[in-house]
Amino acid sequence: MSPDAPNSIAAVAGLEIGHFTDPRRPTGCTVVIARDGAVAGVDVRGAAPGTRETDLLAPTNLVERVHAIVLAGGSAWGLEAATGVVRWLEEQGVGMPVGPARLPIVPAAVLFDLLVGDSGVRPDAQAGYRACQAASRNPPAEGNVGAGAGAAVGKVFGIARAMKGGIGSASVTVDGVTVAALIACNALGDVIDPDTAQVIAGARTADGKRLIDTRRALLAGEAPRPLIAGTNTTIGVIATDAVITKIQATRLAQMGHDGLARSINPVHTMSDGDTLFALGTGAAGKSLGMMTLGTMAAEVTARAVARAVRAAQGISVDGLSLPALADLGPG
Repeated sequence: MSPDAPNSIAAVAGLEIGHFTDPRRPTGCTVVIARDGAVAGVDVRGAAPGTRETDLLAPTNLVERVHAIVLAGGSAWGLEAATGVVRWLEEQGVGMPVGPARLPIVPAAVLFDLLVGDSGVRPDAQAGYRACQAASRNPPAEGNVGAGAGAAVGKVFGIARAMKGGIGSASVTVDGVTVAALIACNALGDVIDPDTAQVIAGARTADGKRLIDTRRALLAGEAPRPLIAGTNTTIGVIATDAVITKIQATRLAQMGHDGLARSINPVHTMSDGDTLFALGTGAAGKSLGMMTLGTMAAEVTARAVARAVRAAQGISVDGLSLPALADLGPG
């Protein structure tokens, strides 16, 4: 990575990133803004997604560029945050010309964080608007903020044995082209260090003091707890300043899921709605080809997942305790 580039999605020119974290309970939303528009794609791998405006990103459909992506907590209710982002962008004169008006194109995805605190508190249109007001070109905060505020990981054996998830970001630059990721990790499975293949956060033993390693526990015959469908989900944005087409953006989102597979286990389950968006601003004025860009996308996605749990802080809400990686010692 270029030594002077911030190790985050802010390293991609042409983007602004903002969080809103609700003070009433751990939940919130995150926005990635591309005022000049960005070529976009999406890939949904989880079986229980909550999304908005993803169909228009299909390579065969009309719209070529989007103006923001929203990541939010609050399950399907959290999709309302995108309405506030649309309103803010319209006030700024940002959007696709449609006759006398400008229509901001704002796809969104949500994760389930309703088990943490008062489930009646969810990101709404005002939350999305405030995330836009907070947006800047600076590296975004990580951990218990925005869409990662109420995230938890390692819930296969019940939420009581889970740990705190969060939001993380990473970037890599090759030959003047940057690819970065911003990931809100609320996975059902454990989080794996992509460099060492060791579990660093996830399901804990019954006494809560150690990691159990969900993969090994399941293979040894330990039964998972019954789960409410869709009560998990990892969502994120992969962005690049490379010049790419809409088809290539879709492929970049698909290849980014390889990074989730390296850093979460199990992943893409029936109880996750794992969704990755891809954005191309074209600010670098060139491309490296999809082999290199896809490799970079998977790498930064995996790194961002690990950074999300490393930046997270433990919480206790209404009798539920979710310790962070730091609370169990070095990881």
